[in-house]
Amino acid sequence: MLDTIRSLVKKTDSKILMVVLDGIGGLPLELGGETELATARTPNLDALAKQAQLGQVELVAAGITPGSGPGHLALFGYDPFRFVVGRGALSAVGIGVKLGYGDVAVRGNFATLGAGRVIDDRRAGRPSDEKNIETVGRLRAAIPELGGVKVEIYTESEHRFVVVFRNPNPGEGGSLLGANLSDVDPQDTGVPPLVAAAHDEASQKTAELVNAFVVRAEATLRDEPQVNGVLFRGYSDVPHFPSFGDTYGLRAACIASYPMYKGLASLVGMDVLEVEGHEDALEGKVSALQQNWDNYDFFYFHVKKTDSTGEDGDFHEKVHKIEIFDELLPQLLALGPDVIAVVGDHSTPSKMQSHSWHPVPLLIHSQYARKDAAERYTEEEAQKGTLGLRRGTDVMPLLMANALKLQKYGA
Repeated sequence: MLDTIRSLVKKTDSKILMVVLDGIGGLPLELGGETELATARTPNLDALAKQAQLGQVELVAAGITPGSGPGHLALFGYDPFRFVVGRGALSAVGIGVKLGYGDVAVRGNFATLGAGRVIDDRRAGRPSDEKNIETVGRLRAAIPELGGVKVEIYTESEHRFVVVFRNPNPGEGGSLLGANLSDVDPQDTGVPPLVAAAHDEASQKTAELVNAFVVRAEATLRDEPQVNGVLFRGYSDVPHFPSFGDTYGLRAACIASYPMYKGLASLVGMDVLEVEGHEDALEGKVSALQQNWDNYDFFYFHVKKTDSTGEDGDFHEKVHKIEIFDELLPQLLALGPDVIAVVGDHSTPSKMQSHSWHPVPLLIHSQYARKDAAERYTEEEAQKGTLGLRRGTDVMPLLMANALKLQKYGA
């Protein structure tokens, strides 16, 4: 499909703005109730919805719960079954770490372990970035290498960190390290961490390194009441993707705060713009968009806290984060994008405290959008929309078409 799109692309002056409200899809707390999105007061989103086309998106496939990486890749038009990347590489690239041939990066969570190594909190109470930096410093001092392999540990944010196991034979054309192994993170509480197991011979050494790291880290942090364990998932070596800019003929920019999303955008070839501010930094993101509006014709604008509040099971705070974005929406619209899309990379219902398989609402506004029956940007109203139920990889072609950036296919 990417090759077909590339063959149809034509240059125009139109501008596309893709707003990704991370984890926006939700569920009612009680059967028959309203979701977080429907509960929120969103006059600006609702006004836009009345002038737009709506539908739903299954990011990966029916019944499949997407991670943030596959969800975003699908939105960017990359088949998530064909283009696979671990969370480790996304986070590493997002914070500026260079990965070499045969290196393996892995995403880590600081966690709270109770009696019997049972996981009490997979995110260690979301510690401050300052606490993260302090803890990473302790681990760096305690684990500079394992089994003759150099170990690099980096702060990401809050409970997140990145570990890179460097290829011990970088100049010999081969690697002792593979990335095909199981997670340490069971993605649940009330159970102990898992033991990493290799799925192929090349990954056996990596599994041994990961398990040794877990043991050493727990020993180093045993005096900590909250940040006293580590969980790993998302192993990855160096990924390669077709260029987003070359495929779509776009000058593309990423506006995001969290390293993982900046890493993904960087891997597909988007320019990652500087954003001032802490955490989700929405005001800083709006400012970056305004300052760079004339320099690009595609913008990926990421909003994180609609996801993390869902993961925390905080229904009302997720509602609040949606309302905060709605208040900023007029500033985005004032720039006059020819096409604006509002979508999610997956659902994160507060009721489930995790990602889920539920479709996310999609809104596309342009002067070429057909009117439909949807009155609000909600899950229920999206079911009334003329866009219907779409795959995640349908989104970019629809945006390109609405921007008049695709030629006719065939005679």
